[in-house]
Parts: sequence; C-alpha cells; structure tokens
Amino acid sequence: MNFDFTETQTMVRDTLQRFLKDRYDFESRQKISRSEKGWSPEIWKAFAEELGILGASFSEDQGGLGGGQIENMIVMEEVGRSLVVEPYLSTVVIGGGFAREYDRTDIVEGIIGGEMRIAFAWAEPKGRFDPDHVEVTAKEKDGGFVLNGHKAVVRDAPSATHLVVTARTGGGTTDAEGVSLFLIPADSAGVQRRDYPLVDGGIASEVYFENAEVSHDALLGEAGKASATVRKVMDEAVVGLCAEAVGLMQQMNELTQSYTKERKQFGVPISKFQVLQHRMVDMFMEAEQALSMTYMAVNKLPDTASVAMAKAKIGKGITFVGQNAVQLHGGNGISDEYAIGHYFKRGTILEGQFGTTDHYLRRYERLTLG
Repeated sequence: MNFDFTETQTMVRDTLQRFLKDRYDFESRQKISRSEKGWSPEIWKAFAEELGILGASFSEDQGGLGGGQIENMIVMEEVGRSLVVEPYLSTVVIGGGFAREYDRTDIVEGIIGGEMRIAFAWAEPKGRFDPDHVEVTAKEKDGGFVLNGHKAVVRDAPSATHLVVTARTGGGTTDAEGVSLFLIPADSAGVQRRDYPLVDGGIASEVYFENAEVSHDALLGEAGKASATVRKVMDEAVVGLCAEAVGLMQQMNELTQSYTKERKQFGVPISKFQVLQHRMVDMFMEAEQALSMTYMAVNKLPDTASVAMAKAKIGKGITFVGQNAVQLHGGNGISDEYAIGHYFKRGTILEGQFGTTDHYLRRYERLTLG
C-alpha cells in the first residue's frame, strides 16, 4: 500500500506546520485558551483565508481543494502537535461530514469561508456514549419543530454559530428509529447555554432547549432516519481524534527527549540512563503504532470495526505515553509552566472523547464476535 502523500496533501501539511510554528507556539496557545472567548477568531480567519485548510477535505465542486478524510487526518495531526483549541474537528470533520452526507453545499460554503462554526450536540447525561440514547424531543408544530431537553458537554458550543442536534421525533429513548438531526443557529430563541472551560484548554457548554421553535428547513435529511448517518460521521470524527492523538504523542516524545538531555542527575543527563532509554523507546513505539492504526482506520472508512480497533489501541497508547512523559519530567511534568502537562491533559480527555478505551474494546468485540 502506498502511504506517500500527494503534492496537495504535502502542501497542506507543510503550510499548516509553518503557520503554527510561527503564530501558535505554546505561549500563544496559552493566551488564546485563557482568553475570555477561549479561542481565536483571528486564527480561525487565517485558517480560512490565508491557509485555506478549512476547505482541504471538500471537493473542488464545493469550493474545496478536492480532498477527503486523509486531508482531515493530516490537519488533525498538526492540531494535536500544537494543541490547537480552534474548532476544526467540530466544524470541518463533523459539520462538514453531515454537510456531505446530506448534500448541503450551503453549509460547506459557510465552513470553507470561515463564517460558520459548528458544535455537535449529541451526548446526554444518561447516554453512556450511545448516540441513539436521545431524550431531547422534537415535536412538529405549525410546519416546524419544537425542541425540548438537555445536551451535555457540547464541545465548542461557546464558539459556534450553529448547533447540529440529535433529537427524537419518534420511538423509545434508545431506539435507532426515530432519531432526527437538526441544524439550528446557536442563538435561536429557547436555546440556553451554560459555558465552561475544559481541563484540556478547550471550551464546552451544557445546552438546554426550552420550547425552542425551529423551521422545517432545520431538519437534516428525513425525520427519524438519522441514526446511521450520525454513527458514520462520528466514526469519521473518531479517526480525526486518532490523528490528533498521533500528533500529541509525537510531540510529547520530542519534549521528553529534549528534557531528559538537559536534566542532569549524578552529573550526567538522565537520557544516559539505560532504563529511561528503554522507556522512551516504548513511548516511541506507541506513537508509531498509533500512526499505523490511524492510517489503517482512515483507509478503511466507513468500516466501523477498524475505527473501534484504532480508538481502543490508541486510547491505551496515549495514556501510556502521557503518563510516562509526565513521570520523566518529574515535578515539572505537572507544573503549569511546562507544556508537557497540557499535552497530558488533552490526551486524557481525548482518550474518553466519543467513548473510552473500554467502550471501544467492547464495541469491537460486538462487531467482530457478535
């Protein structure tokens, strides 16, 4: 199998790497994360207008660069390496994924231009990572719908212009049949948010729908038939997370190697200690395996079993690399001034995003063993 990137893909990667190195170093990222907004409109505008990466994964007919999931993988790896907090996963991978599935060119144009930022409101307090567990209701009224209910930990909702919301138009609480999907403006009447920062530097909201009236045009696709599409796009998002994890692990390894060459004990750098060299080799191997698993998953989309296998393996790997990186940094590993602790926090949250390692192990077992 040929793993070489095309000229366009290489250009996307190299251009984004240079941009992030020049304008998104660790200190700049910390200022953005701790700002009142929790993200940078200027950086997002640059992604759209200077770099064009918001269109890398869309077809040329839609105004993009003619790419797909591989381009999303490339961008997400760089997102991980630089701890980018801007909503690429939520907007481009997830929002763009739904736009492709439902052939919504207007959404794609809004994403590529940088005007539309999307948050995916799917999780609920009792859902346990099950996208079919939907208690938020959408009842028809006067040709439109009225939404009521609560969505939990909606990542990037404070920065979103629009919400993609799963709501139940029929069936029981956990039935696949009856799940519908809506795209609604984030500032719609009846939509209330409680915003808060996340431990990894991101932002999220609890979103409450209190008789929120939306037009029939807000419905994506056919009412009650969204479950399979939601799962497909979530798998694409999980592959994006796997790519982000690769970037995180590679950067944690580089930071750890650099630190151990400088930190001295008994008059010599601790990188000279054989036992620590062995540990860093194990960390390197986890990152390489994660890269291979991500390549496998992105090339096998929409194969759900491959996605589950990759998330389970990479979830274990990023936990191993993060814990060892922090330990090898000693007390500095948990200090706010050192970057390594922030990479560890993001890795810890990523391990459980859309489902923990154990969740995906069980999912893989069900898919392969029945």
